[in-house]
Amino acid sequence: MDAAATAPRAAVTAVATSARLRSRRLWGVAGFAAALVVLAAASLAIGSNPIPIGEVWRVLTHPDGSMAAAVVTGQRVPRTLVVIVVGVALGVAGALMQSLTRNPLADPGVLGINAGASLAVVGAVAFLGVSGIWSYLWFAFAGAAAGALAAYVLGSSGRSGPTPVRLALAGVAISMAVSSLVQAVILSNQEAFNEFRFWASGSAEGRGYAELAAVTGFIVVGTVIALCLAPALNALALGDEAGRALGVRVGAVRTAVVASVALLAGAATAALGPIMFVGLAVPYLARAVCGSDQRWVLPVTAIAAPTALLAADIVGRVVAYPAEVPVGIIAAVLGGPVFVALVRRRRIEAL
Repeated sequence: MDAAATAPRAAVTAVATSARLRSRRLWGVAGFAAALVVLAAASLAIGSNPIPIGEVWRVLTHPDGSMAAAVVTGQRVPRTLVVIVVGVALGVAGALMQSLTRNPLADPGVLGINAGASLAVVGAVAFLGVSGIWSYLWFAFAGAAAGALAAYVLGSSGRSGPTPVRLALAGVAISMAVSSLVQAVILSNQEAFNEFRFWASGSAEGRGYAELAAVTGFIVVGTVIALCLAPALNALALGDEAGRALGVRVGAVRTAVVASVALLAGAATAALGPIMFVGLAVPYLARAVCGSDQRWVLPVTAIAAPTALLAADIVGRVVAYPAEVPVGIIAAVLGGPVFVALVRRRRIEAL
């Protein structure tokens, strides 16, 4: 009798929980999308030469060759778009890494991926004489892939496998070693230093249509691959054996994830430089909003991450007005406490 009475009550509870989760997901998507639109408009208006939002709309809809039109369409529009596409890349890459490794501390920066891309770019500039984003973009891809592979191999050593703390420590160790090599190269090569210093701090200043054209296609491809991998990642969250039982080709999925992360993190690093913590903090927030289903986490992250990065870029323009602080520094200041809070948790749960 008790069991018969409990079953309908449990079913009602499950339905109510599902409805609340669905409502939270929809409201979360709507909220992030609205915030992205508002911040994009603010990004077009805020700068060393503030322009009223009404004037911004006027020059966008009726360009007249004025100074305001030149600033908005020639500088702030491409800069805003670059920050948005790079935010998408960093957020989705972080969500992929966290899902693959079942590690909430995974991030393209924390796991040494950005550092690997930076070293590859600096080496290409110093020893091969390449210059310009179209030239060193390919080296950034190769360096990002090498950094991801090195962190995963080093973090997987030992009988316990790739635990969250082991992977984080492996990534930090690789980042420190690679950063030392980068410093050694740029201090001994003036050309590499001149090329490197413009994007080492993750600055969006001066980024325009050239950077946008160079990286957007790769970021779109990497994001599409990631979205297609979402069902397989959900299966692998149950473990490799369970994933195989469900028909997932584990090796192929991992290879596809590394390829997607290399495309996303490499393109993002080539465009703006190494930016930390966006790929760590935003997927964590997305999971808090929509649960652990990667079919929701990845698209929500793809909206929330550019919102966060655009907010950091705007803050950087305001805090040191009329100068600006690079977006990479603001992102580190805002994302660092999230990383510390996760590390200080008494038990770091696997995803």
